[in-house]
Amino acid sequence: MYKNILIPTDGSKLSAGAIKAGVSLARVIGAGVTGLFVAPTATPLIYEGIIPVGYMPPDEHAEMIRKATARHLAAIEKAAQEAGVQCECVSVTGDFPADAILKVAEKKKCDLIFMASHGRKGVSALLLGSETQKVLAHSKIPVLVHR
Repeated sequence: MYKNILIPTDGSKLSAGAIKAGVSLARVIGAGVTGLFVAPTATPLIYEGIIPVGYMPPDEHAEMIRKATARHLAAIEKAAQEAGVQCECVSVTGDFPADAILKVAEKKKCDLIFMASHGRKGVSALLLGSETQKVLAHSKIPVLVHR
């Protein structure tokens, strides 16, 4: 069965549900988990989806991203610890989350990707989020989509 489950998160409520379910699956089957947060590149512009909504100096933006990364990965670590599941968390920086998810899955030798059906961009994709769709379309390993 599966030995190393990749659980990416974007910090959304749906990702929180996927974390809980993914860690639970790992506990039941005796697998470990690799938690992943794909951090955006620190730029002067702050975006909400594809629309710029503000300006922040890159060093302040980088600090905000660092704090968000720590918070999001801590949620995976906590769930894994409470379930008694081995966990390694990683963060990568990238503007294309689906590509980063696939690269980390390969690098960490994950044999299942367990992810939410959509995250923060749920309004723009009614059934499945665009990043989830990209992962499903290009993954060479199984992907379990949590709704």
